[in-house]
Amino acid sequence: MAGEIVHIEFPAGDADRAAAFWGGLFGWSFGDSQMEGFDYRMARTSDSSGAAVFPSDDRSGYPNFYFDTSDIDASIAKVRELGGEAAEKSPVPSYGWFAACKDSEGNNFHLWQVDSNAA
Repeated sequence: MAGEIVHIEFPAGDADRAAAFWGGLFGWSFGDSQMEGFDYRMARTSDSSGAAVFPSDDRSGYPNFYFDTSDIDASIAKVRELGGEAAEKSPVPSYGWFAACKDSEGNNFHLWQVDSNAA
């Protein structure tokens, strides 16, 4: 559904500690990283959403939110039209597309479009 939060990322100083925290709080089970060379642990939070923890020295103190869209190109254009900022879309091969954005007030968010043909 357009606008639904489908993914949340938690950049962490200690990914083990972050996974234990969120798993302990909500019962989420974080799997091992599926990306070679990048420690990115995902958990399923519902049938249509998930969360991830990953080690990062670049932490703002806020999680990264990903909002569903059925047409990422149109959504990028709409963000810009409404006075926000949007990067060009980037693929997550075989899963979909994402774009980092800022709203008109400078708040960071991401767009996400499922597309198994993304490359």
